[in-house]
Amino acid sequence: MARRNHTAFALWLALLCAPLAGNAQAADAFDTGPANLMAVLRESAGANKQDESLQPYGKLRATMPDGRAIELETSWFHYLGDMHIRLVFDGPQSMQSASPEDLQRLRLEPQQALQLAIANMRRVYGTPAAQPWSGGLMQVQGGAPDLNSSYFLDRDFWQEQLRQHPQGLVAAVPRRGGLVYAPADDDDAVASLRFSATALYAGAARSRVSSALYLFKDGHWSVFQPPMAP
Repeated sequence: MARRNHTAFALWLALLCAPLAGNAQAADAFDTGPANLMAVLRESAGANKQDESLQPYGKLRATMPDGRAIELETSWFHYLGDMHIRLVFDGPQSMQSASPEDLQRLRLEPQQALQLAIANMRRVYGTPAAQPWSGGLMQVQGGAPDLNSSYFLDRDFWQEQLRQHPQGLVAAVPRRGGLVYAPADDDDAVASLRFSATALYAGAARSRVSSALYLFKDGHWSVFQPPMAP
């Protein structure tokens, strides 16, 4: 896969690698065991992937503040629409990205790691709950507001909602703390979702996740409305 050198990645990598170079003790504070593995969704601006297969990002390149060029391979995966998945280890104040070596050490394939991450999130932060929101929409919430978007990956939850709405569910995940959906056969609610998702995405700034809408039907996600052009 072609190597990338995006500014956002460079900044993130510099922040990630700073404690590794200057404070090994701080890096060791993260529990990198299987019970602490989590998954988060982040934006891939300009992308519009059409299926849910996990495609590795490959190696990322960045320049450190001291001018050193570094190359790092993380457990990031192109996912769907304009979203990618990052497998991470949870910490009290932040998260540390898992590496391919971490997955090898834990003897996990990417899909197995994702399933474990969702199970861990349910155990630590609770099962997601759907609460009525405005405009006939439902909002998905868990025990950690900043991780609400990760429940997009909780297929058991969506299968349960699908029993009530067999025609499908249209969902938006415009920001990390926001995950909302509407029944696919409720035209008014879907119209409300389009408007609300656009507003939430526009106001999210650095916490944006996706500008697209997604359809859950027949046990899988697909792109319902493509992402906005960057």
